[in-house]
Formats: sequence, C-alpha cells, structure tokens
Amino acid sequence: MAITVPKGLDLPFYLFHQGENYEAYKTFGAHFMGKDGKGGVMFRVWAPKAKSVSVVGDFNNWDRTVHCMDKISDAGIWEKFIPDIKQFDTYKYSIETAYGQIKLKADPYGTHMETRPNTASKVYDISGYRWQDKEWMKQKETADVYHSPMNIYEMHLNSWFTKKDEDELFSYMQLAEKLVPYVKKMGFTHIEMMPVAEYPFDGSWGYQQIGYYAPTSRFGTPHDFMEFVDYCHTHGVGVILDWVPAHFPKDAAGLYEFDGDYCYEYSDPNKREHYNWGTRVFDWGKPEVQSFLISNANYWISEYHIDGLRVDAVASMLYLDYDRQGGAWTPNIHGGNENLEAVAFLQKLNAALFTRHKGLMMIAEESTAWPMVTKPTDIGGLGFNFKWNMGWMNDMLSYMSMSPEYRQYNHDKLTFSFYYAFSENFILPISHDEVVYGKCSMLDKMSGPREKRFDSLRTFLAYMTAHPGKKLTFMGQEFAQFREWNYKTGLDWDVLEFEEHKRYQEFVKDINHFYLENKPLWEIDYDWSGFSWISNDDYHNSIIVFRRIDSSGDEVIAVCNFLPVEQEIYSFGVPYYADYKVVFNTDNKKYGGTSRSGGKYTAECVPMHGLEYSISMKIPAMCAIFLKPENKRSPEDDLKKKAAKTEKSSAVKTEKKPAAKSSTVKSEKKPNAKNSAKAKGEKADK
Repeated sequence: MAITVPKGLDLPFYLFHQGENYEAYKTFGAHFMGKDGKGGVMFRVWAPKAKSVSVVGDFNNWDRTVHCMDKISDAGIWEKFIPDIKQFDTYKYSIETAYGQIKLKADPYGTHMETRPNTASKVYDISGYRWQDKEWMKQKETADVYHSPMNIYEMHLNSWFTKKDEDELFSYMQLAEKLVPYVKKMGFTHIEMMPVAEYPFDGSWGYQQIGYYAPTSRFGTPHDFMEFVDYCHTHGVGVILDWVPAHFPKDAAGLYEFDGDYCYEYSDPNKREHYNWGTRVFDWGKPEVQSFLISNANYWISEYHIDGLRVDAVASMLYLDYDRQGGAWTPNIHGGNENLEAVAFLQKLNAALFTRHKGLMMIAEESTAWPMVTKPTDIGGLGFNFKWNMGWMNDMLSYMSMSPEYRQYNHDKLTFSFYYAFSENFILPISHDEVVYGKCSMLDKMSGPREKRFDSLRTFLAYMTAHPGKKLTFMGQEFAQFREWNYKTGLDWDVLEFEEHKRYQEFVKDINHFYLENKPLWEIDYDWSGFSWISNDDYHNSIIVFRRIDSSGDEVIAVCNFLPVEQEIYSFGVPYYADYKVVFNTDNKKYGGTSRSGGKYTAECVPMHGLEYSISMKIPAMCAIFLKPENKRSPEDDLKKKAAKTEKSSAVKTEKKPAAKSSTVKSEKKPNAKNSAKAKGEKADK
C-alpha cells in the first residue's frame, strides 16, 4: 500500500511517527556527513515536550547556548549540524523542559558511551568494519535451527574471567581468545551474553540500560565488539544477546522522563512503574517507542551480526497486573489483565525481524502459561521461535533438592514436563537467576551429603540432555561451581584443583559432545515423533525410561535412576529384538562413579510396558544410562543360529568318535602299570 508523506516531512520521519521505521538509528543519533565541503556531524533527537534542546560537549565547554538545535517537526524532532566534530568527542543533549528545568541526557540512539560511572555519549562511526564471517552468515540463512543441536553457554562478560580487583577490565578480544576455544572444547554451540548495551551500574548486570545502541565501553569500542562477534563466528560459535524491551532505569542521563514528561514510558500511573525493580515501563502503544525498540533489535542483528535475541521479562510485558500490588492496575477494554499493546508490539517486533533476517532466533523468557508464544503471528501467536521452559526448570530443581524418600510422592515433577514439551519450541534453561540471591549453587541444590551431590548433578544433566528441547547452562555450572554466582568476584576456577570438580568438568564435556554427535537427542525436539515413553510410572523406585528418535529411526534410550539405591536387576520393555549397548553412563569411574564403561544386553521375548521385548540390567544408584540398539534381528534368527551351532557341535562330536576308539585300542596294546602287574601275577600262578 502506498504511503502518503505529509508535505515537508521526509519518509523516515513519517515512518518513525507511524511506528514503522525499523532503521531509525540511521536517522537519529549522531552521524558524520559532509556539508559545504566541511566535515561534521548531524545530531537528531526526538523530544516532543521539550521547550528547547541543545547539543553540549567538550567541543563547546558544555555551554547550551552554543549549539541550539532546530525543531524540524511539530511532532518533536530536533536536529543540529556541527562541523569539526571528531570521533570519540563526548556529548549530551541539554533539554529545557516545559517547566523550565534543564536535563542533561545521553543520546538514546548513541552508538558509544563513556565508561561507567560517566554517562555521556561519544561520537562514533560504526561503519567501516571488515567482517570475516561471510561463510557463517551464508550458512545461517539456510540453517534449520529447529532440527539442529543447540547447547547454549550463558555468561556474564564482566565476571567470566577471575579478576584481581573490581576495577580490572578486559578487552573484547582478550575475552574472545580465551572464551571461544573453551566453549568449543566443552561442546557448546552458542554463547548467550547477559546484556551488553551500556549500563552505568555493575550490580544491574546490564538489565538497567541507558545506552540501548551502545555496546558497553567496559571492554572497548563498537568495532571491538564487532571483532568479538566476528571471532566467535569464524570459530563456529553462535552469539545470542539478552535484550531488554520491558523496562528501563530512572537514571538521570537515561530515557527516564526524557523531555521532562512521560516520553518513552507510560503516563498511566497504573502501567508506568515496576515497583519491585525500581524501573519505568516502556509505552509499547506509542508509535515512536515501537520504532525505537524494533530498530534497536534490528540494529544488533544487522550491524553486529547477532544470531539471536533472548527477550527479557516477557511475562512482565504481557500482564497488566504484573508486579501490581493491592489491585493497582487497570483492566483492558475487554476487562482482562492482558496488556493488548504489549501483545501487538511483540507480534509487530517478531514479524518485522523475521521478514528481514533468515535463521534468526527470537527467544522469549516467558514464565507463565501464556498460549502460543512460539506460534506465528498470523494465527494469533506472539511470533517468537523459542521460549524458555521455566515450568520444567522449577519442577526439576524442586525435585532434585528434596530428600530421596519424598520423591516417590512427587514423581509428577519429574514427568509432567514431557506432556507439554511440544506445545511450544522450548529451551531448557539453568540460568543465572537460579544461582544468585541466596538460591545457592547448582551443586548445593542437590540433596544428600556433599560427596553424593556430584552423582545427582550428573544424573540431572544427563536427564536434561535427553529431555526434548534445546539446552542452556549458565557459566560455572560446567565445573560445579561451589558458591553461588557473584558478579564482583567472578567464577571459582580454583575449584578445578579438586579432583571431583575436575572430573565433573570432564563429564560435562563428554556429555555435551555426546549430545552433538547423536541426532536422536536434538533432531526432533518439537514433535511427538521424536519421543516415546517406555516407563513413566515407577514412582516407587523413581526411575523413568524413554526413547529419543531421529528422522531415520535411529534412537537413544535413556534410563534415569533418581534414588541413591542400586537396582541389581531391573527390567523394562524395548522396541526391538536387538542388542542394547551402553553408550553413556554417568556412573562411569572416570567421572567419580563406580561402573566400568560399556556393557551390552540382549533383548528377551518377554513383553513389557506395551512392547514386545524387554531387557534386564543393573542400574547403579543415582545415575543415568544411555543405550543404543544394534544388530536388530528376529528371535527366529537367533533360534536358527543356535540350532545351526548345535548341529555343527554334534557333527564335530560325531567325527571325533573313531578317534576315541583308536585311543582305546592303543590303551589295550599298552596297558597301564596296574594292568601290567596283574598280568605278571597271572603268569606266575601258571
């Protein structure tokens, strides 16, 4: 449909006010350009309620009277061309509000910022980086993310390294050169970084941002961050960013009451605040806010080659009564608690991004049972293609933390997630949120004495590996970090001096690579055809057995024992008359268990669990075992082989009979000593 542009208003501005400009960062912010043969920078900002706006910085001694901006539209767009501006010059917008106050604000579209605690924007031209990841980007366009392995390593850039002190920082490439080889060695396919858009307060971990378009300067420049992503891609590692469209902080330099009024946030007091977080809520119904946020998502994907966005706190966006105590919320036009503006925004966001980017991953952190989160927008879905499975996570952490004697009464926590596993495209997350604020480390979440918790942790991770859905693990869990995560002190790499932690890290590496090498564990994650129960109701023994199957019919059978009790002989049904080979055992001695590697069990013609055959095997205490069927055949084949073997054995015995007779004759010719003495005696009597 043709768009009529109002007279005097350029198309990008018009689309911006319609909520349809998905590259607003090319229009707003600070951009180098030529004018009258002189180089300079064009500054543009949206401040609809401002009385006046100036550009201030080192170049004019922060004097707001020097570079006053021109208001070029009634809808509040201001611009100013300033010659002789240099790369890295710092600046802010000096905004005079309708009430006569002066506010100093960072550029909402600024691409670079000062290192915290300073908050000024910096002029920076992001163009000109020479990308080396063409092969990665080309493969991504044709990749099928749903039927591919995905094992995500979630991380916090500031604290992955062990720091000598709080103020010690590392460059993006110093991080990349250590992080990427480690991630590859450990068998992860992607890294997911907690937010990197600029934020002043370390303790927010990046979730309270003031520079939505600026990679944090803690580790370098925007080009340095591009090089970081480039390095990941050229070494075969995908990059996912945490993205925060739900709320923003009340920092004076940020989006908070940007022009002296409610500019980016809701004006409605029943929608405006996240009281528990101390933040403001974006007004997703405002077209200019839609253009700002959708452009921002597009910016990271287009300009920084990011492979996916994990959208933070989606549940807080969807519900009008989220974090509203005492009924302080306003129902929607239908009388419900759904935020219809947020729903429409998320649908618009995903439709816009998937139209532009093939192979993209849009991941919702949505903690409720909101329907159709990962279904297409044209049938009423939100349009994401993945969702964190928070229900599974909560159930399993509750289950693993309880004493084993109570697990038989909570067997549903172990099995319930399988029944809704295909209702959405799920990622199974063990994220940073589970190991902070007194929730303790994953190791300490396991019940029982400390020396047995490693057994539980191995069993849990193997179960997670076999469960339908992609995987996510927060840094430190791969070597069983002893303490909960602390962003100030970093990871406890020193625990790898202890044998049990070193063995656990080896286990994680092995099971991650086992996952990557076995299609049944990831090819059909979102359809019943990739999964089948064998036994799900043995709550007395807290044992489950299930199959994972790929498109060619190959499969892995998972046997999980969640009690510290060994089963000397445990029988369950199997689908084929075959040999069932142990291909992975969490109780292996190399990981600190008691079992030898390997083992094979032949099916018996004893029906069980609705299947024609069964096997009986030993299951060690608190462990998971993966089996693969091999040498499939019919029982008749074995009977024929057995009969042929018996016949051959009989024939061999028959052939040996003459030889036995000959031996007897020889014995008669040459009697033994006893018979010889008897013969001599008989002669003497005669």
